[in-house]
Amino acid sequence: MTGKPLRIVRLANFVAPSSGGLRTALRELGKGFQAAGHEAVLVVPGERHTDRDTEQGRVITLPGPLLPGTGGYRVLTDKRRVAGLLEELAPDRLEVSDRTTLRWTGRWARRARVPAVMVSHETADGVLRTWGLSENLSRKAADALNTRTAHVYSRVVCTTEFAEREFVRIGARNVVRAPLGVDLMERHPALRDPGLRTLHARGGEALLVMCSRLSVEKRPGTALDALDALVRRGRRAVLVVAGDGPLKPRLEQRARELGLPVTFLGHVSDRDTLGALQATADVALAPGPAETFGLAALEAMACGTPVVASASSALPEVIGSAGATAADRGEAFADAVELLLDRGEPQRREAARARAECFGWGTAVEAFLAAHDAEVLSPAGVRPTGVRRTVAEGVA
Repeated sequence: MTGKPLRIVRLANFVAPSSGGLRTALRELGKGFQAAGHEAVLVVPGERHTDRDTEQGRVITLPGPLLPGTGGYRVLTDKRRVAGLLEELAPDRLEVSDRTTLRWTGRWARRARVPAVMVSHETADGVLRTWGLSENLSRKAADALNTRTAHVYSRVVCTTEFAEREFVRIGARNVVRAPLGVDLMERHPALRDPGLRTLHARGGEALLVMCSRLSVEKRPGTALDALDALVRRGRRAVLVVAGDGPLKPRLEQRARELGLPVTFLGHVSDRDTLGALQATADVALAPGPAETFGLAALEAMACGTPVVASASSALPEVIGSAGATAADRGEAFADAVELLLDRGEPQRREAARARAECFGWGTAVEAFLAAHDAEVLSPAGVRPTGVRRTVAEGVA
């Protein structure tokens, strides 16, 4: 461990204005690094060059082209410009949140003798399977990619045991575990809004919500399949979808053709509005099979809303017995929704909140700093750890 302030430069691709989990994680970790006495610098792609100071530290955007078919994702493709910026920033530590297009920065860090960390936000083989590759081909390609990643980076950070498995499989010895978290003050059951419920659901209807990017790897169609199954069974239910992405037009058309009671809100940029929606729902759906943590699901649980998650993802590890898991098909998700709805409402909401209280951002920040061999320098730093204690005592 080093006892001096460090400049921790973080690089990330695939961060769009409408993206959710990764954007949230970057913001909260940056805030935590700053509070702990270190200097956080985030470099992401954008429409043009910008450089500003924010609550999460310095944020720099470099021009990056739009990636076709992704609904707004941009990527840092100019290696020379990125490398030049890294030379100028002279980081003490490098943290990379992109296992594909930015993997070359591991070699840069080795040459510059800068300890570098790669963060595994999703399983490589899981993503490849969602794009149509067979399980055998996905595993072979993932193993090759992960072997090279583990070789060029000082450490690989995995947020769950689920995410760690594909690196254990190849014998990587530089893998560390660091969970993500949830803001327990910003997300809480008191956000529940009867007026919002009346807007989306009539009396007696179960209100389902899915907060997700509408892209192939997230499998949002499973939520529509689940609603269709519930309606055919005679269960009165409606679905509200908060999120945008390339599959949105196709999903809207499908909902119209089937006559399903679905409301598509698009990207909800206002955090309070999104929190109210998560708190007002009866059940949140998280159908993504390649998720290695699931921040949107954890936020819903912090609001007192139980989650039905893909059994193929890491979410069973996160939600525990406070939610339910299901195979990746609509009928199975519908079964799990009914299982949760059959529990008493106070019981299921209290269990969801209690589970979320195990995941404060303070714990996450401390774990990520440990992965960087960085100490908490500020006596008041990483206060989010205390948030969990305060909320648990009923102050919030």
